[in-house]
Amino acid sequence: MPGAEDLAQVHARLKDRQRAERDRHPRAMDLRVHRALSWLGRAAQEADDDVRFILLWVAFNAAFAADLGGGRLSTRDEVKAFFERVCRLDAQGRVYAAVWTRFSQEIRLFLGNPYVFPPFWAHHNGEPGYADWEERLNTERRAAWSCLAQKDTAGVLRLLFERLYVLRNQLVHGGATWASSVNRQQVRDGAAILGTLVPLFVEVMLDHPHEDWGRPYYPVVEA
Repeated sequence: MPGAEDLAQVHARLKDRQRAERDRHPRAMDLRVHRALSWLGRAAQEADDDVRFILLWVAFNAAFAADLGGGRLSTRDEVKAFFERVCRLDAQGRVYAAVWTRFSQEIRLFLGNPYVFPPFWAHHNGEPGYADWEERLNTERRAAWSCLAQKDTAGVLRLLFERLYVLRNQLVHGGATWASSVNRQQVRDGAAILGTLVPLFVEVMLDHPHEDWGRPYYPVVEA
């Protein structure tokens, strides 16, 4: 499990496995894993927390994003379904251990942090209807504590990644200063969490290559 190994070692191990097994994998699934590992490999070379977080988020997107056809679900529903599938298939409990043992404190901090809570920013940007952001945060905090109490790993991941998505937006859309001290701990913790969880997601996918992981948005098209 990542933690005993650094990200570069994890990437090398997973890449070796993907190369050895890819001829037996469905093409769409192999493309998804290949792309995710390419971004993980680049993230492993990056020392800067901001850049590392962004690269890891792209790796996560490569792993889960799917073309669901004309009746496609919202991205939130896609992510929810992905987490439920990963947790169901993770017979060894690797994702569970990362959530409940390795990063339990960091996850609790993210779930209670208003600065990565969308209604907080909607209110401070003057959007109507969000004056009750504190009440909403308390409601979501109770939902998070309920997931924590029930050891609902998929539920915790869904709430956590909604917070990480706000942090992602701050970085990608210029809503934060590079290497800023204001959000330094959030970025550092976020990169550490992604650097552990995303390789675990990929490993579960490699364990179950014939599960329906969906079609990639952008398949390789031969000229």
